[in-house]
Amino acid sequence: MPTYRLHHFPESGNSYKLALMLTLCGETFEPVWTDFGGGVTRTADWRKTVNEMGEIPVLEVDGVKMTQTAPLLLKLAEQYGRFGAETEAEKFELLRWLFWDNHKLTGYMATYRFMRAFTEKNDPHVLKHFRRRLDDFLGILDGHLQHNAFAIGTKPTVADISMMAYLHYPSDEHGFDFAASHPAIHAWLGRMATLPGWKPAYELLPGKRMTNYAK
Repeated sequence: MPTYRLHHFPESGNSYKLALMLTLCGETFEPVWTDFGGGVTRTADWRKTVNEMGEIPVLEVDGVKMTQTAPLLLKLAEQYGRFGAETEAEKFELLRWLFWDNHKLTGYMATYRFMRAFTEKNDPHVLKHFRRRLDDFLGILDGHLQHNAFAIGTKPTVADISMMAYLHYPSDEHGFDFAASHPAIHAWLGRMATLPGWKPAYELLPGKRMTNYAK
């Protein structure tokens, strides 16, 4: 069986996507905490030795460093035969929602949450812009989930793992009360949390936590 090491920091939803996927597939990994808040990923040495793209997470598979969460989720789904798609139509839908999440939902939520909770001084005009965009994206997802148990229908896939990652963090970080504002998303997050082996990010990803200025 492969040996996994996951370079992460606990607040990283993208790190959580891989940690959760491995856990749900019955695998373990060695967590490697990374001082993202301290700027280590912006150093030349880290980019030379860990990830030239300057991003977290990095998944080591038998010593080989691999990056970019979406293709890694797809690779793991194929490898373990879980949380993937079966038909060509399902494959298209999985990719459609996975790419939408990366470009829209995760892309905006990760930045908004980081600025809102983990930046001591932020620009309220920028936060307002991101919040307006997120309200739109969350409305799209909530509408879809009113008629679908999961992203592509009746079973969870890596698209669900990708979309739920940043949304499952505490509300004092992202500022949304999904039970009140987006009940279909709230119910879907509840369904995801019933998957055998599911754990939240702060249980799966150890290490020093960043200061939450939004509390």
